[in-house]
Amino acid sequence: MNVVAYYRVSTKAQGKSGLGLEAQKEYIRIAQASADWQVVATFEDHLSGTIAPLDRKGLRAALELCRKEGYTLVVAKLDRLSRDVADIAQLMKVVDFKVATMPAADKFQLHIYAALAEQERDFISVRTKDALARLKARAEEGNADAAEKVANRNDKLVRGRTADSRLKAQEAISNRVSAFHATVEPHIQACLYKGLVTLQSIADCLNKTHVKTSRGGEWSPIQVSRAMVALNLSF
Repeated sequence: MNVVAYYRVSTKAQGKSGLGLEAQKEYIRIAQASADWQVVATFEDHLSGTIAPLDRKGLRAALELCRKEGYTLVVAKLDRLSRDVADIAQLMKVVDFKVATMPAADKFQLHIYAALAEQERDFISVRTKDALARLKARAEEGNADAAEKVANRNDKLVRGRTADSRLKAQEAISNRVSAFHATVEPHIQACLYKGLVTLQSIADCLNKTHVKTSRGGEWSPIQVSRAMVALNLSF
């Protein structure tokens, strides 16, 4: 089976040092030997897992190649794609993918693992918030070390809210919207081919075929209108 390998590390420093990346490659190498996979291409992202899958340049390229050639996407661990169940469910609709640490897992099993990964992410978030609250409490009590850590964190947050950061965020959103429109264009074209001539009829057509909006909901006439304008489609 021809597969496309996708690797993700959380920071650029990890990407440059190979920390975490080599382990992912080893997982896939071992699975490749036992599962008779042929890796035909590889893609990487050096981004936090909090970045939505379709906002990652490397993953978008990997998905596009898989869709075009009928290849299967392979990752070392499921969380390299996402810890969000909705993200995993959406990607399952786009391409077939395998996980090297559980190569025999089917879609149902992967969905369960995704739910567990999401729960783990929520637990981490709660622990982080609790730790920060305790740190702030010690700082307010006069602990100099805690006060310095809180000040450093606040400084990083302020520097993160720069115009450049906002521009990158806007660009990521724009790329995500464009990628989504590309996936729904064939479905809208198919509805138009049926001779439908109103926005409501197109919305009904998409909903009947279980095509979801970017947020995973049902289509409305205004959402159809926006998508058709973006895709330069008309009745």
